[in-house]
Amino acid sequence: MTQPVINHYVGGKEFVGESERFADVFDPARGVATKLVRLATATDLDAAVEVAHTAFSSWSVMSLTKRVTIVFKFRELLQARKHELAEIITEEHGKVLSDALGEITRGQEVVEFACGLPHLLKGDFSLNASTNVDVYSLKQPLGVVGIISPFNFPVMVPMWFFPVAIAAGNTVVLKPSEKDPSASLWIADLWKEAGLPDGVFNVVHGDKVSVDAMLENPHVQSISFVGSTPIAQYVYEKGAANGKRVQALGGAKNHMLVLPDADIELAAESAVNAGFGSAGERCMAISVVVAVDPIGDALVSAITHKMAEIRVGDGKKSSDMGPLVTQAHRDKVASYLDIAEKDGAKIVADGRKVVPDGDAAGFWLGPTLIDHVPTSSQVYQEEIFGPVLAVVRVKSYEEGVALINEGAFGNGTAIFTNDGGAARKFVTDIQVGMVGVNVPIPVPMAYFSFGGWKQSLFGDSRAHGEEGFRFFTRQKVVTSRWSDPNHGGLNLGFPQG
Repeated sequence: MTQPVINHYVGGKEFVGESERFADVFDPARGVATKLVRLATATDLDAAVEVAHTAFSSWSVMSLTKRVTIVFKFRELLQARKHELAEIITEEHGKVLSDALGEITRGQEVVEFACGLPHLLKGDFSLNASTNVDVYSLKQPLGVVGIISPFNFPVMVPMWFFPVAIAAGNTVVLKPSEKDPSASLWIADLWKEAGLPDGVFNVVHGDKVSVDAMLENPHVQSISFVGSTPIAQYVYEKGAANGKRVQALGGAKNHMLVLPDADIELAAESAVNAGFGSAGERCMAISVVVAVDPIGDALVSAITHKMAEIRVGDGKKSSDMGPLVTQAHRDKVASYLDIAEKDGAKIVADGRKVVPDGDAAGFWLGPTLIDHVPTSSQVYQEEIFGPVLAVVRVKSYEEGVALINEGAFGNGTAIFTNDGGAARKFVTDIQVGMVGVNVPIPVPMAYFSFGGWKQSLFGDSRAHGEEGFRFFTRQKVVTSRWSDPNHGGLNLGFPQG
């Protein structure tokens, strides 16, 4: 093999395993495979879990003071060297460097939140709950936790989970996307430099074989997953059937409702930023603009004007938007334009005609705007996960809210208006987990939790925040009595206070 091979990381070092299956890793801006990633067998995954299971016995009982020192050190190293990591993201995913740095910053917020682990892991105590009886609670780690992350955020999404899991005393086996696997290995090396004991953070590359092995391994206590809705449902159901605690974040079709009193320029700029950042490969991307009459024509015109400023090209250059992650994904996204034309929608800006600042062989699709999209069209109903922005016209606020609430997904949404009463009503009326008011991508800060409703989330727990610490720990309640010399003798009844 002439191309370098990306292997696993287990027990603080490179791990080859027994597999001889490989997948190509591309530079999307050049359209060429630059590396191979080794795809694990079930036996390889089980070996990594066994190492993590062994490491748990010592990591879980390490003092909070020592644990937090390591997490703080990881945070400092990441801050100092984040530009290295951003370049790795851009090389394998294709997003521009500024977007890659933004991804790291949002992930680092979770690391910083996890640095508060001594406070977040405190239990409760009730003195003398009954006569000479004290009651208190403990938060203890689960054991080995599995994380399965998608290609679109190879750093931020795993960081929604592993800083909290590690801070809480668990050990981790991460299965990153095989499309952009190198960032996870860089992170593993950084944890080792920060002083994390070997075996606490492990990386296993793979496909469905390793995912199924993780879902079936009896030592894996919980699963955190982000990806498309069908796979999220599969992971949730199979993981739960095997007795695991599961949080599975699925797909999205995020709407932005624009009322007639909204600031048109702000709404248009926000729609473009939220629709085409990271080439639309975001679960929180705005993919549908819902324009309330009579604002539609003016809004489409303003969006079109803003789109003309977007520079498409190699993310390593001074571009605003890079390529899509693979040729197959690019072609799938582009196919929705044919569907739109067939369904009678109007293509205002056709991304298939883009002339990028980059290698012609790259996986390019420029920003695309489609107006008058019927709600019966696949363009409206399905998650496209690319730089395609659809516009739907409605006659009233009520019609817009009903349209959003009828959708299968409930991940994120936004309203643009200068009417405080309408915004307040929208926040209450809308059946979506994350809501923005004049904010197009309402991703919560790390001390809140991330997650949607309906087909966008399977399981009861959202990512990071206090819910994250609850997910990665289990509570134990202790009722304690130390008798004094006058304990009073036998009493077979319940204590009476």
